Amino acid sequence: MLSTRPINERNFRVLYDLVIYNCTCFGPYTQIIYEEAQQARPYTNIELAREATQLAAGLRNLQIAPGARILVMMPNRPEVLIAYQAIARAGAIIIPVTPLLKAPEVHYIAENSAACAIITSAALVPMLQGALANLPTIRYIIAAQAAGEAPRAQPDNNLQLLAYQDVVASGAAKADNYLSDLEGVTVSPDDTAVILYTSGTTGRPKGVVLTHRNLIANALNSVGGTAPHERKAEVQLAILPLAHAYGLAISNIACLSGARIIMHPRFDVHAVLSAIERHHITAFSAVPAMFVALLNTPDTEKYDTSSLQTCSSGSAPLATEVLQSFEQKFQCRIREGYGLSEAAAILTTQPRDAAPKPGSVGVPIAGVEIQIVDANGKPMAVGQTGEIIARGPSIMQSYYNLPDETANALRDGWLHTGDLGRLDEEGYLYIVERKKDIIIRGGFNIYPRDVEEVLAMHQAVIESAVIGIPSANMGEEVKAFVVTRFPVEAEALMAHCREKLANYKTPSQIEFVDSLPRNSVGKIDKKELRKRHAI
Repeated sequence: MLSTRPINERNFRVLYDLVIYNCTCFGPYTQIIYEEAQQARPYTNIELAREATQLAAGLRNLQIAPGARILVMMPNRPEVLIAYQAIARAGAIIIPVTPLLKAPEVHYIAENSAACAIITSAALVPMLQGALANLPTIRYIIAAQAAGEAPRAQPDNNLQLLAYQDVVASGAAKADNYLSDLEGVTVSPDDTAVILYTSGTTGRPKGVVLTHRNLIANALNSVGGTAPHERKAEVQLAILPLAHAYGLAISNIACLSGARIIMHPRFDVHAVLSAIERHHITAFSAVPAMFVALLNTPDTEKYDTSSLQTCSSGSAPLATEVLQSFEQKFQCRIREGYGLSEAAAILTTQPRDAAPKPGSVGVPIAGVEIQIVDANGKPMAVGQTGEIIARGPSIMQSYYNLPDETANALRDGWLHTGDLGRLDEEGYLYIVERKKDIIIRGGFNIYPRDVEEVLAMHQAVIESAVIGIPSANMGEEVKAFVVTRFPVEAEALMAHCREKLANYKTPSQIEFVDSLPRNSVGKIDKKELRKRHAI
């Protein structure tokens, strides 16, 4: 007998309620088409929900208790979303981990979180066996095996290597309960759902603690505060890493909207263009680096991309020149937003019923308040630049086991983001810079993004990154790392900057590079650039 718990937007409690709502409101439909190596496999929403319920029961059969931490580390594939839902159903805590991390980085996250298991792909098992060895809390590596992939050997320590499909099969008796809670498990809205480890470009990654309430609020408020009752005729391309806060948020929103998702394991420009043509993709979300890559791909005219209507950009600022050039080339609108892991990913977005303002990241989503404050925490006037602070139902609870860092970030109910910005008279937010990235030259503040925007206007420049470097005379000088599409003299770029910027803002050094270093979620890694300069 099918067990059902009625769900609507007024009684969403926990993460997997999004799935229950999706299945009951929209009925069966093809929710995901997963493409890899020229092969495609469709998954219905019912199939995904049933498998997640089985996996949840399988985890309980392994004596994994509510509140236990489970790492999920694999490239984009349906099993990632299934694992997230299964862990939530089992009352455990999801810890997304990008598969790009190296063994010491995984070891740190697993040790810091005291995780008991990891769900991964078989290709990562050899690395993980070494990374997780001698960690007392880790008991299981649960590995999903790709078609034609040889089984892996058991590790030589106390870790148990289990096949993902075997754990799923062990919970088969519970598959019909996909519309209800798992028997014997009680999950509350204020229970921790996810610990998202930040990328750690400024030091050790911190675990951002988010509850079920945080995630539900962010998904609902991102669609205007009310769940739709009819499926959107939207086909989305999933290329963002699902281990990233923004990718997780977008997948939750897609569950609410009923969109069909074409999922790729990784970003590849030609695979993206081909998918847009074959599946008539209407929308996708990306980080700026992906828009830069697509914009600078020379043979895009070979593909029919006319179905594309809107794209969303987040995670890092998108240069205005790149935004406008992309919109012109692909004849679609980019809706740039702003958020961070500490806010369950999304704080602002562009209103759908108004033309976007160039350079703006939009207005706060429903339920979110934004203020600009000075160094003393006092609100600043419209148009003035200060620190962006935010409050609302999606703001994190804490940094995991870091009370001092938590107290510094969360003050009087407000999240202090460390980002600098300004608000206009209509409440649109403009990101100016990260506080830590400001260059102070001879007492003058220089915002690297201002310089990067001007460099992007030069026809030779694909992208750039600007940092401050030590100077005995001025305190700091401006240095730009630049990727070009054809050779250009450094002096020509400096002259271009002097035409549009005050002289003190013009780079004194320009270094040409083949590519810019990026962290695991695609952000330019300025910490690495500072290291390169110091060598």
